[in-house]
Amino acid sequence: QVQFVESGGGLVQAGGSLRLSCVASGSTFSSRAMGWYRQAPGNQRELVAGISSGGPTNYADSVKGRFTISRDNAKNTVYLQMNSLKPEDTAVYYCNSGRSLLALVRSEGITYWGQGTQVTVSS
Repeated sequence: QVQFVESGGGLVQAGGSLRLSCVASGSTFSSRAMGWYRQAPGNQRELVAGISSGGPTNYADSVKGRFTISRDNAKNTVYLQMNSLKPEDTAVYYCNSGRSLLALVRSEGITYWGQGTQVTVSS
């Protein structure tokens, strides 16, 4: 089973930036779409950014123009650069993988979540 280790979260003031990292175990990383999800207290987990195995990306409307997802297949790592952070971005952020960007949107086949990394944005 593929495992994910997220890091890079923290406390930041509104308008600040953070860069999240997620290292995935296993040998199938390069062939999988990767996504960053977040879950705020009382809310459902939502996909905020995805990147396919070939490079195309998609973003939730709430983060477009502020967040950038990227991947380094040699390091089995996916990143999320978060700029112009807002208090409503406060959540635990998780990464996961899927067969495609659409599969990420639907959370298809996802049965395991890592521990996530907490992002807190103060106003």
